Amino acid sequence: MAEGSAGRIWVLLPAYNEAGNLPELLASLDAVARTLPLHVLLVDDGSEDGTGAVAASWRGPCAPLVVAHDANRGLGAALRTGLSVLLDRCGDEDLVVTMDADGSHRPHQIPQLVEALREGADVAIASRYCRGSRVLGVPLPRRLLSRAARLLLSLRFPMRGVRDYTCGYRSYRAALLRRAQERYGERWILSSGFVATAELLLKLRPFRPAVREIPIELRYDLKRGKSKLPPLRTIRQYLQILTRIRDP
Repeated sequence: MAEGSAGRIWVLLPAYNEAGNLPELLASLDAVARTLPLHVLLVDDGSEDGTGAVAASWRGPCAPLVVAHDANRGLGAALRTGLSVLLDRCGDEDLVVTMDADGSHRPHQIPQLVEALREGADVAIASRYCRGSRVLGVPLPRRLLSRAARLLLSLRFPMRGVRDYTCGYRSYRAALLRRAQERYGERWILSSGFVATAELLLKLRPFRPAVREIPIELRYDLKRGKSKLPPLRTIRQYLQILTRIRDP
């Protein structure tokens, strides 16, 4: 898979207090970049542990461009910032991969996500609900929340090819993201927290994207630090988008 006319591959890493996880993640991205050239953007969402400094000091092939928020604004704001910066730099033929910066998403799956787009998909999702998925170390309450969100969202917003609405490890055609940005403007991603990943996917529905899922290797057991997901607030935000997002 050569970069060439197929466009560049951008990896977006929203990050909050991930200094302990970044070296291993960036080293793994460097390994992927030996065969699949990558460009990395990290959004430091007001970290207090030197996340931005760790990223800025990296000297490997995937040394990231770092954009910093002056305070913690949440995943939704980090995605908005990162996607806005990337779309200013992207051509329509480019591809965008979003993934967590905590080490739970394994970079060796990026080629699979990219290949799915190059074979015709508009969006590819590393899904927990595909045969062959490996999900290790995820606490039971978080697994239950994911399954409940999947049920609610699939009933309210059915999308062909989508079983995992909430995993943020995905690849997108930049042209599709640009169409969504132009359609929604400042209202593109309104959710502040983890629900933003689902909202981003749902905002693509009017364009009827071709979606493909691949089995994920989710290694929650490898991440350092505590979970940043607030359960009650996340449940409330999922319920809010059930009524806030309209059908195409």
